[in-house]
Amino acid sequence: MSLTVPVSLLEKAQRGAVSDDEFVDCIRKSLPYAWSMVERLAKELDTTGAPAVQNLEVPPDDASWGEVFRLVGSDAIRGAVQRHFHVRMAFQNCCKVSLFRLDATEEYEEFISPRAQLLNQNPSLLNC
Repeated sequence: MSLTVPVSLLEKAQRGAVSDDEFVDCIRKSLPYAWSMVERLAKELDTTGAPAVQNLEVPPDDASWGEVFRLVGSDAIRGAVQRHFHVRMAFQNCCKVSLFRLDATEEYEEFISPRAQLLNQNPSLLNC
């Protein structure tokens, strides 16, 4: 399961739309490791002024890996997180997640290129 959804939020979704704030709160509580990684990167992006920042820390266990995969693998979850932090997110593997300023188009395009994906390959990450 991607998220742990409170009954009240599920019932609200069954009746109609839910706000991004409600969805983001559900994400934050359901995926604490992945959320903390993105939050850390967003703060780093803000403080450094860089066009992009990358996470290079390997998740500590399978549960943490799963959280990262769920966060980046769902268009709805990834989109809500991007809107919340006002960033663009890209993913190469379980530990190489990057956040980009919205105007960092060149850096984003390079990161998501086939060349960058090929250069990112690492035998130690074969099963991540």
